Amino acid sequence: MKAVMKVERGVGNIELRDIPEPSAAAGQVKIKVQAAGICGTDLHIYKDEFRSVPPVVLGHEVAGEIAELGEGVDGLALGQRVTTETYFYTCGQCAYCRSGHNNLCLNRRSIGSAVNGGFTNFVVVPAKNIHHLPETVDFQAGALTEPLACVCHAVLTTPSVSPGDVAVIAGPGAIGLLTLQVVKAAGATVVMLGTDGDEARMNLARTLGADHVVNVSQENPEKLVQAISHEGLGADVVYECSGAGPAAAQLLTLVRRRGRYVQIGLFGKPVAWDLDQVCYRELSVTGSNASVPSAWGRALQLLASGQVQTKPLITAAYEVTAWQEAFDGFERKQAIKTLLLPAQ
Repeated sequence: MKAVMKVERGVGNIELRDIPEPSAAAGQVKIKVQAAGICGTDLHIYKDEFRSVPPVVLGHEVAGEIAELGEGVDGLALGQRVTTETYFYTCGQCAYCRSGHNNLCLNRRSIGSAVNGGFTNFVVVPAKNIHHLPETVDFQAGALTEPLACVCHAVLTTPSVSPGDVAVIAGPGAIGLLTLQVVKAAGATVVMLGTDGDEARMNLARTLGADHVVNVSQENPEKLVQAISHEGLGADVVYECSGAGPAAAQLLTLVRRRGRYVQIGLFGKPVAWDLDQVCYRELSVTGSNASVPSAWGRALQLLASGQVQTKPLITAAYEVTAWQEAFDGFERKQAIKTLLLPAQ
């Protein structure tokens, strides 16, 4: 079967290769992949900015149907429509695993970076990672459950927003647009920030419920945020979803004293950040790393209820054989969310 693989460390070193079809071992499930999303992390792996263990098949945002059940797997059936959590292995013994934070496991290995992932025809995962897709969610929309679970972890598992809050989100990419919908579902007023070139994404943000959109290349959002915030103090919470240093710096000027700063995007490299503002404003600063199991339940509930829509974010889909074109277009922001589909 055709697979998009990181074949060795270093910038680039991604190839389309033929690999054998895997089999499900005891306690595992083999998924016939129907769609897999390209994530910013995949680009970071391409640029060697995110750790991977080559040779490895990329892709961790997956939806498909169960093709094989390993020995001892109960409660699942062939043909079921599913998505999957990404952690192929966590130790269960370290302090983080024991406290329910397996996303921080010291020995974690995930599909798409340390274990073969979904940019191919079949992927094998532990049975405990499987989640059923709601009947109203097709495979392409379901492939975005994983980034939605990451957002739910950042916004809800680590509580950062309350009804009536004013929230500012930097970056109208897929993660920013998912954050917008989760924050709106929590009852907040949302300001979405973008730059020149984000016009289509900002229009989609309006459609998905943003109360205000601001092109920061042409307008300073500070007066708007003051005008809509309680007593003009500033945003209650800000979310950095772009992975851009200037966006992080600007958000520090928009959040109120004793407000909350949440980092969701990945920069891929160190950035300059005025940490003195954390002291002067007495900010609560949190980050989020991937997801935890409870966030998947929240994500699927939001999808099933229609409070979050992932399908409008998908603007391009390619067969894995055209992975280079897909990666290039994604990096140039020609698409909001790009999918890779198995080779036929």
